[in-house]
Amino acid sequence: MLHQKIDAIDPSGARATTITTRRGEIKTPIFMPVGTRGTVKTMTPDALRIVGAQIILGNTYHLYLRPGPEVLKSIGGLHKFMDWDRPILTDSGGYQFFSLRENTSFSEEGVAFRSHYDGSKHFFSPEHVIQLQQIIGSDIMMVLDQVLPLPASEKALEEALNRTTRWAKRSLIEAKSGPNSGAIFAILQGGTSKKLRTQHVEQLCGEDFHGFAVGGLAVGEPNQLMYETLQHTVPQLPQNKPRYLMGVGKPHDILEAIKHGIDMFDCVLPTRNARTGQVFTRNGTLNMRNLAHKFDKQPIDEQCSCLSCRRFSRAYIRHLMMTKEVLGIQLTTLHNLTYYLDLVIGAREAILLGKFDQYYRSCFSAWKAN
Repeated sequence: MLHQKIDAIDPSGARATTITTRRGEIKTPIFMPVGTRGTVKTMTPDALRIVGAQIILGNTYHLYLRPGPEVLKSIGGLHKFMDWDRPILTDSGGYQFFSLRENTSFSEEGVAFRSHYDGSKHFFSPEHVIQLQQIIGSDIMMVLDQVLPLPASEKALEEALNRTTRWAKRSLIEAKSGPNSGAIFAILQGGTSKKLRTQHVEQLCGEDFHGFAVGGLAVGEPNQLMYETLQHTVPQLPQNKPRYLMGVGKPHDILEAIKHGIDMFDCVLPTRNARTGQVFTRNGTLNMRNLAHKFDKQPIDEQCSCLSCRRFSRAYIRHLMMTKEVLGIQLTTLHNLTYYLDLVIGAREAILLGKFDQYYRSCFSAWKAN
């Protein structure tokens, strides 16, 4: 169902692995474009394949509300619905209950919530979330968890952590009893408390999950605290199972997390920022709406091989953004996803050569210089 082979471990601690799923291999480190509602915004499945996406992410909460499990079940799952033949990981909705917490209520049984679309009432139990992901046809299913904003008291973090453990074990039982289930990952919580992070590792990492995600970070804490939490937590995770850092997606944060041994990443940043005109380059970020690009014949990034950079100038892309042409957003999105995937591909190649530190330093030097 899911197997991971370690291809190389760099002296820095960064690692390159191959994850085999029922729908193909994933070479890590890997970035997963976010297709919350069954689409990565402005990108066709063919475009995703061209930029090198090996796996994408969908969201159980959003797909449950629209189009709904009845539609997905009748069509045969999300892969057929969106014409995507590679792996899909689905989040459980835990982050949505964090970000839309004014509409949610937690209990031991699960989460009661109101739809942010029409205010209708709904309820997710850990078991129901697994059943929904089975209907979606997820290759990697995430357990329902409770995420708290930081800072939070140690007591509140521990209560959420213990509830997440109980829900994770219930989810595992449901996944094993369900038809044709995908792999299932547990989510580790505990905020930035080293004590609680170790406690949660001890509670969950002995269970028969296929992989483990570090959750509850990038929710208000300083970057340095996030790095220290990873440095403490990741070495305690099983060596032979995938490690996924949820929702962390600034390029420098990704490289820092790779250095600490993380394999998988997702974030809306490259697609969301593309829609406002911000693009990522090897020399830092650019805002394509800026007047400075009005007559600029250069591509976004001279070192990038994406279609946007091979065929179009900054001046043209700025024109598209300023006139609100859809093509502008398509080109900035295509570039940003190419940049992110090139970043992790470059990291993997460096790890295989035992030169990740050199790659890490070169990326940071270029960013700082600009």
